[in-house]
Formats: sequence, C-alpha cells, structure tokens
Amino acid sequence: MKMLFKWLTSKAVRQACETRKQVWFILNSQRDILSEKAIAEVSHALDEFDKEIVRADGRDAVVALTEKLEEAGARWLKPYPYAATRENIKEFLISGVFILSIFSFFIQPMKIPSGSAQPTLYGNVVTDLKSQTNAVIPDTFGRFIDWFKGIDYHRWIAKDDGTLEIEPVQTVAGFVRTQRFRVGSDSYTFFWPPDHLEQLCGARPGQKFKRGDTVLKLKISSGDRLFVDKFTYNFRRPRRGEIIVFASTGIPGLMQHTHYIKRLIAMGGEKVRIGDDRHVYINGKRLDHTDRHFELVYSFNGPPRESVYSGHVNDKIGMIYSGRSLAPLFPDGNAEFTVRPGHYLAFGDNTMNSFDGRVFGDFPREKVVGRALWVFWPFTSRFGLIYY
Repeated sequence: MKMLFKWLTSKAVRQACETRKQVWFILNSQRDILSEKAIAEVSHALDEFDKEIVRADGRDAVVALTEKLEEAGARWLKPYPYAATRENIKEFLISGVFILSIFSFFIQPMKIPSGSAQPTLYGNVVTDLKSQTNAVIPDTFGRFIDWFKGIDYHRWIAKDDGTLEIEPVQTVAGFVRTQRFRVGSDSYTFFWPPDHLEQLCGARPGQKFKRGDTVLKLKISSGDRLFVDKFTYNFRRPRRGEIIVFASTGIPGLMQHTHYIKRLIAMGGEKVRIGDDRHVYINGKRLDHTDRHFELVYSFNGPPRESVYSGHVNDKIGMIYSGRSLAPLFPDGNAEFTVRPGHYLAFGDNTMNSFDGRVFGDFPREKVVGRALWVFWPFTSRFGLIYY
C-alpha cells in the first residue's frame, strides 16, 4: 500500500518504475544472447532496486536508484539499433491487437444503409434540391455545422457540354468507395456514395447539359453509425423487441455477405399474425405500446406512413395505403406464420418501407451477431444509447 501511494503521488517514482519495466523487458528479451554473468548482474540490479525503492525517501534518492539501474542496464544489456523505431512499432502492434480484440469479441461498428429502421435509426437520405423551389445550400459556416449532423451538400455546375454518364461504384485502395459522374470532359466524384445514388440524384444517364447548367444539387444525410454489442448474447438469448443485427450469408432471398438490422418479433415455435389493426399477435396475444421495447412502435395515431412509427402492416393494409405488396407472408389479418424451431422473426420499424421477415420469413438464430447499442455518429438527437 505504501508503494502504491508513492507511485500515485511522485512523478519520480513513476519514472523509476517505468525504467525498471524496460530493463526487465529487455533482459528477458535477450536471455538467449546474454552471458550468464550479464544475466546475473542485471537480475541483481533489479532485485536491489525493488528493495530500495520502497525505502527511498525523497526525490533525490529515487533518482539515484533510477540512475544506478540505468547504469547496470547500459553496461550489461546489448543496445538495440533504432530503439525508438522499434518501440513505436511495438506500441502500434499492441494497440492494433487490442483494437482488433475489441471489435472481434465485444463491439462492432456498423453503418445503417437503408431507411427500414426509421425513425429509430436512420439510413442514408438523398434529397434532390434542384427540384425544390428556392432550396438554398448553406454558407461555409452553416455547412460546417451541418457536417456534425451528418449532412453534406453537393452542387455541380457543368463546365462542358455533353450528356450525363454515371459510372459504377468503384473501390480504391481496398476500402474507399467512389462513384464518378461525367458530362463531356467535366466530372464530379462522390466518395463513399449512398446506395443507388444514380436513382436518387434527380438526373438520369443520357440527359443533356450545357456549360453552366446545374447538373446536381443534393443534400445527403448520412446513415447512422453505431456500435453493435457482440458480448451480451454470449450469456443470454435475444429478447423480444430488441434491435438485433444478423448476418445474411446463407439466408435465401437476402443480399449475401452483409448484415441486416431489425427488431426481434418472435422466437422459434411461436405463431405470428399481423392484424388489420397494425398490431402483431404472438400465440393470440396482442403486442401493444405497454410491452417493453414496443413503446414507440405502437405509439401511432393516424394512417401508416413512411419513416413514422405506424405499428406493423400486413399485405392487405399495405396495399390500401401504398398500392404495393409489403408483406406477402402475411396477406391479411387472419394469416398465421409459425416460426421454425431455432429461428427468429424480425421486422423493420419503418413498416411502410421495410424489407423484412414479412417478405423473407424467419432465419436461424445462429446468424445473430449482436444487438444495436450506441449511435456514435452523427451528432443528432439519436446520438448515444439506443432506445429500444
């Protein structure tokens, strides 16, 4: 306890302990190339240091002990070439291993690519400002503030006559995604473009532009970046209503080798139907806003709308309000789906625009990676611990 107090209150003691650690580390690294006498002398110096540092009184005594240990190390240990570089590389590798361990066993960063989880979690949103009357791009300061909210603006004025060409997304250096738009000899490049940007940008390939025309005027709101908790489910099963992340590989009907994020609705063996009242029924029991994790999902008031909590719609209700099929596995309020043993059924919160278990059914529970935990970007009202 006395040594701990000295270490906490004395910078000289902390430096002395760091020197002792370095000498000990080098000694053990060089045991196979040092003579027995060198090993014995340095080991003796370390033992003496350990005895005296406890009794050392005052800064001068501690500094003297440190210098004595340094002298022993300089005399008997072999010098390393490029010692500073070696030390930096060592620290870099240790940090890398630590970060990889964290991402492998505890948390995993993830980006929300689509709007299926809105309004709980937001995906990329592309707004064509050119089609909006009086739409104004903020000044430099305003754009700087908006950047922290995950909002970026793009305006491209053609410098040449020509027709619009949109190249496929390319990957540079293994991780930098780019997409280039061309008009004549002029071009505009997006870095890390949103999915399907060519369909959302308000311009179409083959469209003719003249020099000085505004080709693109876009507001791009970045999808939420979040940490996925990979640790908790090692000790318990996912619970109904939690927002889970699962791997798509091997699941029929899904884009392969990626991850999906949905709200867990039902477990293996449960019978599920979606009533015309836009509530899910599990084994005949209705889920409601009083059920944990569904407080917001079932807080709706009014007709179902995109990106607004609207409960869950079956195919009949989806056709009435959207004119398209949204839930082929749940054609009406009487249709019942039985989740296979060892499987989960999950839906998106944006029930009017979500490709989820209403379409592709259930999936093996082994595919679950973890649960959504923390939004770390952008700095909006959703930043922080994810509310279930």
